[in-house]
Amino acid sequence: MVTAAPDELGRPRGGWRLALYRVIYESDTQAGRLFDQIIVAAIVISVAVVMADSVQAWHARWRLAFTSIEWFFTALFTLEYVARLASVDRPLRYARSFFGIVDLIAVLPTYLALIFPELYALIDVRVLRLLRIFRIFRLTEYVAEYQVMGEALMASRRKILVFLSAVIMVALILGTLLYVVEGPEHGFTDIPTAMYWAITTITTVGFGDITPKTDLGRLIASVIMLIGWGTLAVPTGIVTAEMTVRRHARPLLAARACPQCGAEGYGPEAKFCQQCGTQLPEVIRATAAPP
Repeated sequence: MVTAAPDELGRPRGGWRLALYRVIYESDTQAGRLFDQIIVAAIVISVAVVMADSVQAWHARWRLAFTSIEWFFTALFTLEYVARLASVDRPLRYARSFFGIVDLIAVLPTYLALIFPELYALIDVRVLRLLRIFRIFRLTEYVAEYQVMGEALMASRRKILVFLSAVIMVALILGTLLYVVEGPEHGFTDIPTAMYWAITTITTVGFGDITPKTDLGRLIASVIMLIGWGTLAVPTGIVTAEMTVRRHARPLLAARACPQCGAEGYGPEAKFCQQCGTQLPEVIRATAAPP
């Protein structure tokens, strides 16, 4: 499964497919920005409808309205999915990409409920209805900040993995120690249960279903609390540092494309397209903060 960039999907050479490609995949035009705004609004509203439909009292009272709204959004997202496949030279690549799979998951439950009504009743309506909540992932396709955060997470994944490994080792050691000190009579019936307690304590969740009763156990618990308080900020700092590096590394000026013919690569000094003479959009400056 890959997340294909628009240029990797194959840009059409001309005709209605190129015009559709510009609207869907190029956001530096007025039509492209309007398309993104409509899709983002549709995603947010459709997810809100799914959440409201999960309330049983509302579902019983406004079931017909919820169903009508859901079919409207399903038709809209289906049309968008087909348009995305039709406007690229490599539709299979988009279908296999992350967003292509999310697009399919977003519309598939409604059609499954229509084709297999017995399945809809068998596994409980909530299962198929709440699968549509996956539409919220599609917001990452239209908000650049999500992409920056995703790149920062991927770049720092090894550091975070090492950090999580260290936390698991601390939980294992201290949980085993609490198992020896407290014993089954105080709720620490085995090492996995003691590790569960250690993890909830390190993460400052503290459900309170298991608590140490001895003085030594409380001393160890206090040490775990201090360790948890000091380690919570570590993954945040790792990702923030990576995001800062990437933010400062971004170019101050974004490349522009002609809204009429699609020619790309124009610098900040260009006023008109060299291919068709159309006036180019204003220069888009990056929002990178000064170092």
